Amino acid sequence: MAHEIFVDTSGFYALLVKEDATHEKAAEYLRNAAGKQRFLTTDYVLDETATLLKARRHIEVLKPFFAAVLNSMACRVAWMDPEHFTAAQTFFLKHSDQDYSFTDCVSFLIMREQRIASALTKDAHFLRAGFETLL
Repeated sequence: MAHEIFVDTSGFYALLVKEDATHEKAAEYLRNAAGKQRFLTTDYVLDETATLLKARRHIEVLKPFFAAVLNSMACRVAWMDPEHFTAAQTFFLKHSDQDYSFTDCVSFLIMREQRIASALTKDAHFLRAGFETLL
């Protein structure tokens, strides 16, 4: 089985919102990965995705989104703990010259810790941090 792929907010959004410009590309990636690929995300990304979906009035996909991710055998969630929070805070402050969000910093740390090189995202911050973006 291939290494895990990290799923960021823009990746989830592209999968869930058909009007998104990268929806078809994200959906095709997921179809091709079925049964062959595992995914990783964080509770911070779930929070950010749910907040974005609600803010953009896509309320109807919130419950299915949570159910799909939290019950998935193919996608696991890395949950925040005090050690990761402190590490993310340190990274965030060290890179204050970048416009990374705190959630981005959490994602980068988890990806490095898990040796994940690619993310289902269109967020250029991931490229800047040295990761491959798949959207």
